[in-house]
Amino acid sequence: MKIFQEEEIRQLVGLNLKAIEIVEEGFAALANGMVTLPPIMRVDIPENNGEVDVKTAYIKGLDSFAIKISSGFFNNPSIGLPSLSGMMLLFSTKTGLAQSILLDNGYLTDVRTAAAGAIAAKYLAKPDVESVGVIGTGTQARYQIEALSLIRQFETIYVYGRKDEAAKNYAVEMEAKLGKKVIVAKSPEEVVKMSEIVITTTPATSPLIKAEWLHPGLHITAMGSDAEHKQELDENIFSKADLIACDVKSQCFRLGELHHAKDKRIIDEEANIIELGEIITGTKTGRTDHGQITVCDLTGTGVQDTVIARFAYEQLVTGKKSFIR
Repeated sequence: MKIFQEEEIRQLVGLNLKAIEIVEEGFAALANGMVTLPPIMRVDIPENNGEVDVKTAYIKGLDSFAIKISSGFFNNPSIGLPSLSGMMLLFSTKTGLAQSILLDNGYLTDVRTAAAGAIAAKYLAKPDVESVGVIGTGTQARYQIEALSLIRQFETIYVYGRKDEAAKNYAVEMEAKLGKKVIVAKSPEEVVKMSEIVITTTPATSPLIKAEWLHPGLHITAMGSDAEHKQELDENIFSKADLIACDVKSQCFRLGELHHAKDKRIIDEEANIIELGEIITGTKTGRTDHGQITVCDLTGTGVQDTVIARFAYEQLVTGKKSFIR
């Protein structure tokens, strides 16, 4: 069994078009009925504002699959530690024996989550945009915008964070990294009204975006809500959206933004909600005109973890870098 540390994983596996393609293939396999996807197992540790999730998926025909253990302890930044951590375990589908432990501390989760956000924008956002926005200033706020820059050209980024200093640091860092203008917004409302694509990346437990801020042509990707108590979007947004998409309907109705809209009887499980895999495989249609308002609810799936873990293992054992854009 091979054990790989975070440093060597980061050296060989990057957030790039290949990683996005790998995750897109995973969603397609899910839509084609080729995936065994068990429910997420989660342990909450409320006294430390923490949670631990276990996700996995088996894709028929592949010789390995991953079990991912990830933690989010959201008080950690106050003691100088990252909020997210974890590892991925790769098992043989022929023998059940462990092939590898990927001690990535959540890095591969960050890559596959950002890739899913890029895929959502690829099929649901307008092809031509000038301004994009992000709510949140953490790791995913950075990765999501970096991934978005691979599939959409834009000039300006609006960012909002609860802490001014964090938002200012984000602006400086992302301007240097992407060569784009970053404006620190005074409110989430400013981000939404000034942007054509908005990504929410927080562990919020009450809505950050209100339905009355929506405007024609807007696309929203909400990726922070992955537990019953989390919520970033006003439920009424779903009554105003022209197209609603998600990664896995059953999971989003249990854990995601759809869960809250269902509880308020704004939508139900029979509503016309499209899974990303259905759009990728062509069985359903994404955005069809510039004026549509589109929303995508991402809760994170085990199929993403299996495909990114397999991809990382391949790069690590062959020593081939994957930083091709």
